[in-house]
Amino acid sequence: MSDHQNDSDTVNGEDLENQSHPPPQQPPSEKQDRIKVEWDENDPDNPFNWKFSYKCFITFQLGILALAPSMGSSIISPASKVIASDFHVSEEVTVLNVSLFVLGFALGPTFWAPISEIWGRKVSMLPPMFCLTLFSIGTAVSKSAASIFICRFLGGIFASAPVSNVSAALGDIWSREARGTAVSLYAIMVVGGPTLAPVIGAALTTKLSWRWTEYVEAIFAFSVFTFTLIFLPEVYGPVLLKHKAQRVRKETGNEAYYHPHEDLKLDFKSIVTKQLSRPLRMLLTEPMVTCIAFYASFVYAVLYMTLEVFPIVFQEMRGLSLVLSSCSFIGLFIGVLFALSINLGNQPRYIRAVRASGGKPVPEARLPPMALGGIIFTIGLFWFGWTANYNSISIAVPLVATVFIGAGFNSIFQQCINFLVDTYGIYAASATAANTFLRSLMACGLPLAAQPLFRAIGVGPGMSVLGAVAALAMPVPFLFMKFGYRLRKKSKFAPID
Repeated sequence: MSDHQNDSDTVNGEDLENQSHPPPQQPPSEKQDRIKVEWDENDPDNPFNWKFSYKCFITFQLGILALAPSMGSSIISPASKVIASDFHVSEEVTVLNVSLFVLGFALGPTFWAPISEIWGRKVSMLPPMFCLTLFSIGTAVSKSAASIFICRFLGGIFASAPVSNVSAALGDIWSREARGTAVSLYAIMVVGGPTLAPVIGAALTTKLSWRWTEYVEAIFAFSVFTFTLIFLPEVYGPVLLKHKAQRVRKETGNEAYYHPHEDLKLDFKSIVTKQLSRPLRMLLTEPMVTCIAFYASFVYAVLYMTLEVFPIVFQEMRGLSLVLSSCSFIGLFIGVLFALSINLGNQPRYIRAVRASGGKPVPEARLPPMALGGIIFTIGLFWFGWTANYNSISIAVPLVATVFIGAGFNSIFQQCINFLVDTYGIYAASATAANTFLRSLMACGLPLAAQPLFRAIGVGPGMSVLGAVAALAMPVPFLFMKFGYRLRKKSKFAPID
């Protein structure tokens, strides 16, 4: 699920960071003779001036661009037993189908983020989407477990492009006031994929074959690719201004017209600094990045861990069929929808805090939904663990607990990202990159431990371990409400003024 969320959230983190590194300046003699191309007042080519209905149509396209890869991460998970039987490997090994795909989410943005900043959002998302189609087909026709794992890993790298770049594209078309709602709805698409895809995958595995989980993913991804190739415009302002400069030069014959984005090139040193070294440095030296990234990564990893835990509870212990046991994921999705009301409900309070501060971001005003989400999430984990453990308890009871887990997850996850963006300003891209890297590693590793852990100590104790970690993390938002401003003043990366 590819860093997403409300109002002044992740959408422009990377663009803010770009602004701190202006393009190379021309020599004085050339610069004086050049005419910089900018947007005219009410310029119809400026994405912020496009019609509301057209921006809604673009938002829908960006949403399905993110939905296809997020579905791809988990649609194959119900087929683990069948794949294990077909290729004579253990069920623990088949967890790599999901883990390696999510690992690709950690590595892919290193390539796709700088491409989007140089050549635009469309170029950075659509070719990878086409490649996701190819590797989904490759997984479907694989004749060995190794082939499946390789195709899943490479597919995850390409799938990370829309997941990581769509939120920035939304920031290219929506104003600050409207952006919160747009990004929150987009986040539903990102989280909806992993929670709803297992239901689809279970039905396909039961009625057709496990291979059809990947054929359907390929068909969906290719359909989205074709649709957006035809209808999705470029939305990144600097790229559009570069095209405008080229058009004006051609129309007037005056070579003095230019835009600074024409001078930008892919630079290996910049990629290493912005995408690798700085995020890791912030993750290791900034207490706020460390704590918030861990919290967001933990709840994200638990979401993917449920792909292994729910089948144990509802299929093995409760005796439900593959399809019916997979319907338990719908409870998570319902919880995610409930969290939407929590996050949007905090918006008026956040806007008042920003206005009171003279228009500056107020990271601490993002924290109340996170604090509430932490309580809900912890309750959900303990509730699920100790009610799913006993067949004498109605199956409806642990299913209600899944709603709490989903609501807590989304409330925490969205506000963690928002807090990082508000706190680190021009370095928001590096802060969110650190979070993306850590959460993808944890979401890759934690599901691998799920089956050995829960089979060894049981569902109740296993969920209690997770609940204990969630309980230990609950004070984080309260501590940052009290000490956040002081920590920001001591930070080398967090601007106060």
